[in-house]
Amino acid sequence: MDPQMSEKLKELFETKLNRSMRLYLDTCARCGACVEACHVYQSMPETKYTPVGRAEIIRKLFKRYFKLQGKIAPWLGETIDLDDIGLDKAYEAAFSCTGCRRCVTYCPFGIDTQQVMGIAKLLLIGAEKQPQILSMLSDMSVAKGETWETSRQDYQEAVANLAPEVEALYPVQPGKPAIPLDVQGANVLYVGLSGKHSIVPAAAILNAAKENWTLSYFEAVNFAAWLGDTNKQNAIAKRIIDEATRLGVREVAIVECGTATRVMKFMTGSHPFKVVSIVELIARYLKEGRIKVDSSRFKGSLTYHDPCQLARNGGVMEEPRYIISKLTDNFIELTPNREENWCCGGGGGFISLGEHEFRMKSSKVKADQMKASHAESICTACENCHTQLTELNEHYELGMKVESLTNLVAHALVR
Repeated sequence: MDPQMSEKLKELFETKLNRSMRLYLDTCARCGACVEACHVYQSMPETKYTPVGRAEIIRKLFKRYFKLQGKIAPWLGETIDLDDIGLDKAYEAAFSCTGCRRCVTYCPFGIDTQQVMGIAKLLLIGAEKQPQILSMLSDMSVAKGETWETSRQDYQEAVANLAPEVEALYPVQPGKPAIPLDVQGANVLYVGLSGKHSIVPAAAILNAAKENWTLSYFEAVNFAAWLGDTNKQNAIAKRIIDEATRLGVREVAIVECGTATRVMKFMTGSHPFKVVSIVELIARYLKEGRIKVDSSRFKGSLTYHDPCQLARNGGVMEEPRYIISKLTDNFIELTPNREENWCCGGGGGFISLGEHEFRMKSSKVKADQMKASHAESICTACENCHTQLTELNEHYELGMKVESLTNLVAHALVR
């Protein structure tokens, strides 16, 4: 690596050194409390897969360039240089971590490993060594926000073709669209994903609640959040913010996607509208009597996986359980659950990256948890979690059904 690039990376590193980050890098006591909290280490017990092991890569860089001893006599302590070898270590640390932040709940100092890994990702972006698939997907999302009007007509036609499937779940009044678009002054802007599976069930529920709603022209997923590129993350979020502002909606409801919900709700500043997960909206409709479900529709025992970004990092834990209580009396809790639940192993962009073998091996503790529940079905409220749990179910031959919570509600609606 040439000196000019090394200097550029040092400057990027320094932009992350706020008061909190310096605390994270200076105060780790190596107590090991975080070690057993990591699903990767529990499944693959190697030191490099511990939260402290990952963060140590960044600490060694920090010591080398931002501590007096490292600057004067780096050979006296454990340090790493900002070279190709150092960046390879940073890559392995950053992209063996799903960012679930379970370790934070166990750390006595509250050290946030996800934030520390943010430095590693920033350095990789600066050196153009970031995962190219995540970079490409992020660029595509940004571009869509700039050119969406050119594909408006095609999108409208595609959405209109989904109407029969929505009405099969819950019919709408004559003359009303099953999936409304561009509704000025709507109460709710629903932001789905690419694919009818994220639109049809939610549309049926919103229609059943007699909601004044409209569908977004954009997908909720924010690939740049996994990439660690704050600028692109904000640009992707801005297209939804601008749309919601233009329409004057009261709420933006995000599809079952933990990261998308967290980004919009906590990481994009204040808005003239409220941001909720679709799960929170469904729970509210049930409590207010705006929708009703038939509990006899669901057969067998059911458990629930708390998505890390929605539950531990977003606080949405009781709403899913309230919904499930209306769907079945045969609910089995995973152990542990809520904020202590094991990560599914598919977050942090891992699903988009592929990495099937690593995801399966590093999530064995999750598969064991699922098996120990003896539940016939497991549901969740996150697209990545749904994909990962489905693959774990197949890989470990658990024989469970993997369901979407929104889809279960849509198929149990009372007309």
